[in-house]
Amino acid sequence: MKLSRDMLAFQDRLGYRFASPELLLRALTHPSVSSPTRQDNQRLEFLGDRVLGLVMATALLEHDKQATEGQLAPRFNALVRKETCADVARQIDIGAVLKLGRSEMLSGGRRKQALLGDAMEAVIAAIYKDAGFEAAQSVILRLWGKRIGTVEDDARDPKTALQEFVQARRQPPPAYVLVARTGPDHEPIFTIAARLEDGTEEQATAGSKRLAEQAAAKALLAKLEQET
Repeated sequence: MKLSRDMLAFQDRLGYRFASPELLLRALTHPSVSSPTRQDNQRLEFLGDRVLGLVMATALLEHDKQATEGQLAPRFNALVRKETCADVARQIDIGAVLKLGRSEMLSGGRRKQALLGDAMEAVIAAIYKDAGFEAAQSVILRLWGKRIGTVEDDARDPKTALQEFVQARRQPPPAYVLVARTGPDHEPIFTIAARLEDGTEEQATAGSKRLAEQAAAKALLAKLEQET
């Protein structure tokens, strides 16, 4: 099978050349464009999630040989969560080569976090099926890069950390207030304020309420820690 110029360029960004290019095409095919003769990437996504998990668990154990299971678990979750997979997908511009149905394209599918994260996991599985575990491991470790060594900074859930901080000072838990909702219905943007009882607050904007709340909590916690 001969790949298009865009697909060849994507392989360069990925840092891996497929012996069976049809695996790559399948990994990049969203269910919105699948057909009886064209498989989508959902089964590969399922497999890729497991391959990624094994690679990350192994990498964390090797990186910090003294860490307990309680320390490793949040680091692991931070490395394999959909948001991180989507960040890596953006890093190699998976969105540019995703195969999407017309309605999904019109609704901004090439930028959707869930679609990007799913495709990244599917590509990992495609590499695994094409050349085995070591090949997939090599690509994952290179793409995730410094995240493995710095994951401790991202492992704590910001909302939990903020709540623990204010409760330790005998203050009520923070409130999360929707400040604004902009953008089209298919791709909304939310601005959320993390606000304390005394009016202290920080705001953040993201493509989902959950991400905006987390970002606002992280910003407010950083502010409070500086003032302490």
